[in-house]
Amino acid sequence: MVEEAAYRPLMFSIAYGMTGSVGDAEDIVQDAFLGLTRAHQAGTEIATPKAYLTTAVTRLGINHLTSARVRRETYVGNWLPEPVVVSDEQPGPVEHAELADSLSMAFLVLLEALSPMERAVFMLREVFGYDYADVARTTGKSEANCRQIFARARKHIAAAGPDADKAPAPAPAQRAEGKELARKFFEAAGGGDLDALLGMLAPDVVFQGDGGGKARAARKPVVEAQAVGQLLIGGIRRIRTFGADFRPAWINGRPGAVWYDAEGRVINVLELDIADGVIRAVHAVSNPDKLGHLGPVSDWALLKQR
Repeated sequence: MVEEAAYRPLMFSIAYGMTGSVGDAEDIVQDAFLGLTRAHQAGTEIATPKAYLTTAVTRLGINHLTSARVRRETYVGNWLPEPVVVSDEQPGPVEHAELADSLSMAFLVLLEALSPMERAVFMLREVFGYDYADVARTTGKSEANCRQIFARARKHIAAAGPDADKAPAPAPAQRAEGKELARKFFEAAGGGDLDALLGMLAPDVVFQGDGGGKARAARKPVVEAQAVGQLLIGGIRRIRTFGADFRPAWINGRPGAVWYDAEGRVINVLELDIADGVIRAVHAVSNPDKLGHLGPVSDWALLKQR
């Protein structure tokens, strides 16, 4: 049982990669382990617990995505995944230590272009390195079919975004550079220094906000450095007039911050996607339904309050 528990972080990573939801991923992992326990109690011999759990988590993830597709299609504004947040003082996730740094928000948004089965095959093969034989056993498809599904998934992702491959996991040096760039970013944005901010933003930087129709957020992506810079400076100036402040954090393996109101309740989470020394995307999650796992959620940004 101790050995089986060691697979929990990996199972969470697979479930989170499938669903983009911390809460749903944890529920799926719990159900998979409950199924394993019941199998043991029934006297069923499980030759490879890891394979059993991977199969259970993947298929539960496929079922979840199939049932959630209608809700995703009617989602208000931009959809972003629930953020996985860890302390800025620690180099990586603690409870979810196996969470691949490649599961950035930008990458998970690209995966939304895939069908549930395509997403499962692509995640297992591309992110977690399963060979086609294992992918086939996990999904119940043939190896030849899995190869076809994987190739189709690559094409769909290429059509949805500029990079068909997953974003590489930041090396330690890149993480240090990213942390320093994030520090300068928040200093410039908070101080209203647009020129300094423009020097850190890629010319075609994209800002995406997710309020889910419940909290203040840009309904459509904002593109171009000048527009994004002005949006950030104005937003931070406004939020600080109400006594809000932020704490640096790692969001899905990327530098960012969590904003809190004067009572210490979560307002939103900001993630910075950095490549080639500049910020290429900024993702902000303020939908209260996606922040509850981080602690009490502020009502400051809720639309009904405005």
